[in-house]
Amino acid sequence: MPPALPPAVAVMAKVPGMSPVKSRLHAALTAERATELYRCFLLDRLDAIARLEDVSPVVAFTPEDAEHVMRGLAPAGFELVPQRGGDLGQRLSALLTALVERGHAGAIALDSDSPTLPMAYVADAAKVLAGGRCDVALGPCEDGGYYLVGLRSPQPALFEGIPWSTDAVFAMTLDKARARGLSVHVLPRWFDVDTEGDLRRLNADLTAGHHGPQRTYAFLRQLNEPVIAVPRPGVTRGTAAGKGRRP
Repeated sequence: MPPALPPAVAVMAKVPGMSPVKSRLHAALTAERATELYRCFLLDRLDAIARLEDVSPVVAFTPEDAEHVMRGLAPAGFELVPQRGGDLGQRLSALLTALVERGHAGAIALDSDSPTLPMAYVADAAKVLAGGRCDVALGPCEDGGYYLVGLRSPQPALFEGIPWSTDAVFAMTLDKARARGLSVHVLPRWFDVDTEGDLRRLNADLTAGHHGPQRTYAFLRQLNEPVIAVPRPGVTRGTAAGKGRRP
């Protein structure tokens, strides 16, 4: 029997404020601002997925006990699914297997760290999976990982023995899929935002275009606003500028 449900697109999400996020940006932004930035990334990503047609939107969140917080953030129509498993590979495999076995015509796991990713890439992955034109869809990141992985059937072996958070993730996953005779649809390469250099690139891209993901763009504009010194109480404007009387 053909699958009865459209492809599922699940955003992998850490619930903002419930655990540290974007730790490699803490030195540049502070932990608080890095959390705020990630919140912008996540909400912009959920809004973008909500606008896609012919998919079932899902949020795969962690920690499990923060469902009430996640429910207040996710747009209407999203299914909330807690991430289950130890490492990232176990969590991805468990999520995609559950969605495929439920009857979805393919299941996709998508990151929340690539805010300018064109949604046309996600729509393309959903289309080729639903049409049976590939067994696996992969969206490579420039740092060697991937921003998207999609399956038509459970493939737990693809997630075993992968050195997560290294530049070998995409290449090893692709090799594993091909070694098992699986057809792979590779999407265009894109970048995610993990480091200060990535953040500078994102800022330059959004500033040059004068638009972008709504919340992320607004956050970066605010971040770039010059800080205006406020004179201390009892200090005149002239003395604050070094023009007043000297003692």
